[in-house]
Amino acid sequence: MQWTDEGIVIGAKRHGEANAILELMTREHGRHLGLVRGGFGSRLKPVLQAGNTVSASWRARLDEHLGNYTVEGLSLRAASFFSASHAIYGVTHLAGLMRLLPERDPHAGLYHALDEILGHLDDAVLAAPMVVRFELQLLSELGFGLDLEKCVVTGASGDLVYVSPKSGRAVSRSAGEPWSDKMLRLPAFLRERDAMPIGHDLADGFALTGYFLARHVLEARGLTLSDERAHFIAALNRALPSVA
Repeated sequence: MQWTDEGIVIGAKRHGEANAILELMTREHGRHLGLVRGGFGSRLKPVLQAGNTVSASWRARLDEHLGNYTVEGLSLRAASFFSASHAIYGVTHLAGLMRLLPERDPHAGLYHALDEILGHLDDAVLAAPMVVRFELQLLSELGFGLDLEKCVVTGASGDLVYVSPKSGRAVSRSAGEPWSDKMLRLPAFLRERDAMPIGHDLADGFALTGYFLARHVLEARGLTLSDERAHFIAALNRALPSVA
């Protein structure tokens, strides 16, 4: 068995003295692991940093085997993340989200979204709403997508400002106002692709995606929202006070 693909590094663990078990989110083959000989050596270690993009060739005798990678760096952007704490926590959080996907299950849309975020991760203004949208996209890919197109009560598509925590469907302002204290807020930037968050939109966005990630994805696995996510949001709060 053999293939070559583009992949984003989401983790690498030492194996033996100098080898590494490399975990990639690949474009065509999903989240995939493999052994890199000399991966913790001086030449390859900088390449195998989370957030970098590599060209990877995987080879194994049988498909179910761990197999071996040979890799070549394509975009070594990980070093740029060290200049901003939100970027350091952000790449760790994104890697954790990728581990929620079944191994070797292709998700090309998520791959391209992840690649786009990593290209802007050092810019908190751009990266913050992209990560919220990414969490929303991940929910959809895992089969728990939210319906934000029309009000679950009236069927109207305008003035949608809430999401029902029970159904995961949008609710209009007029229909949801009597139960506003029980509703999750729906920021406009999650419905309008080109909209930018204002005020407390980012905090509302993270609260929304965090609620459904915890309820539908993490609790069933005995997990909770990660410390990395909390650290990422806290770092964004320092850079962008409106996240609080």
